Amino acid sequence: MNHSEFLKTIESASNFELRRAAERLRDGLFDPLGVRLLTVGNEQLDRVFESVIYKKGADTADKNRPAHLCICGSYGQGKSHSLTYLCQRASEQGFVTASVTLDPRERPLSNFQQVFREIMASIRFPDPAMSLMMLWQKQVRSKAGETPDDSFENRVLDILPPEMPLLFKAIMVSLVRENISVSEQQKQAKKHTDIRVREIPYMLTRALSGESVPVARLKQAFICRQVSFWKKSPLTCRGWQPYLRMIHALNSLFRQMGFKGWAVGFDEGESVVQTRISSRSKSYQILDQIFFPEQAVPGFYPIIAFTDDFFLKVQQEDYSSVRIRKGDEIPRFGKNYAQAWHDMNVHRLQDLSSKDWKDLSEKLIILHSAAYGWQPFETEIRNEMAERLLESRQLETRLKIKILLDQLDLMQQGQVLEVRSEK
Repeated sequence: MNHSEFLKTIESASNFELRRAAERLRDGLFDPLGVRLLTVGNEQLDRVFESVIYKKGADTADKNRPAHLCICGSYGQGKSHSLTYLCQRASEQGFVTASVTLDPRERPLSNFQQVFREIMASIRFPDPAMSLMMLWQKQVRSKAGETPDDSFENRVLDILPPEMPLLFKAIMVSLVRENISVSEQQKQAKKHTDIRVREIPYMLTRALSGESVPVARLKQAFICRQVSFWKKSPLTCRGWQPYLRMIHALNSLFRQMGFKGWAVGFDEGESVVQTRISSRSKSYQILDQIFFPEQAVPGFYPIIAFTDDFFLKVQQEDYSSVRIRKGDEIPRFGKNYAQAWHDMNVHRLQDLSSKDWKDLSEKLIILHSAAYGWQPFETEIRNEMAERLLESRQLETRLKIKILLDQLDLMQQGQVLEVRSEK
């Protein structure tokens, strides 16, 4: 973003959005507006996006080879910021995006159902007004029509990708079907008395997002929505594989809808190695299928942020270790992941140059003054910001930004006190 675009974005943003961006930066969090305004050295990130995700990614997908990107950097160096920036670039180019922050306790990768729920909740389309449900209904009207005849179900099934788990297919079909017509006499029958018709859309939406829904309620919903094939599959998902297959299937559906693909960001990837060995083994297995799926998934681009701790731990694992179960030796790891992942696409973040920090401090001055309604004295404040940068040169990026914002707060408060004393 050049200087004129930066100023236009500042002018078009509301005061609430500007203050929220400043406050989140102060807390070490990244706001979407803050990412758009304050990304410096974005030429390199743009090159990474064009070569690995947009162009090379499309080429490798056509050749049935997977595409992915790993962002590697130390704590506070800007991994989250870079991840958000790349997802924004993907959205601008016509990709659906989603993101999830992994956590060793609350959201470990080994609990992939929870990760799936976070991904589904964070889905964003290039048009913010669009939603998955709106687009799915539009796709059905376009491809299958609206005639509720006997072949409608099969026409809808033809739209859905074959790799989609049968349970999710039943949910997707149910979402575009009307409730069965039941007479007052039929309502007294045992199979109809417990059906809560008003709850069905909400319950189906919850089930689609990966939440656990009582099997009895799902069964009633499928009966009420006239879905005939639900008995062919269990009404629960076992293991992590169905959820990853559903992600791949949704990617295919998005491409069918006209989007270029689906870019999914995984932040705090190093949390994978902060768990016990059984969870690490399962997480490695899931990551391996995200990086290098058995069958290519054209258009699906995972972007994962790690620290070097992750790669170091993967190298140090004892891949020959086994566990004893009922007298049998079972390998703890499915394969040697240090060898399997030696050719991953890794972008290593570099420390910002002095010029980058100067540009960033200039942008922070404009953002802060616009957010809090004051006019800084340019020469004085630039000297102060340069001095703070010199003093904090050994600190990580997020702490430097906090120090610069604290300095701007002090300068603003000093200016207010001067005005009051003059009065």
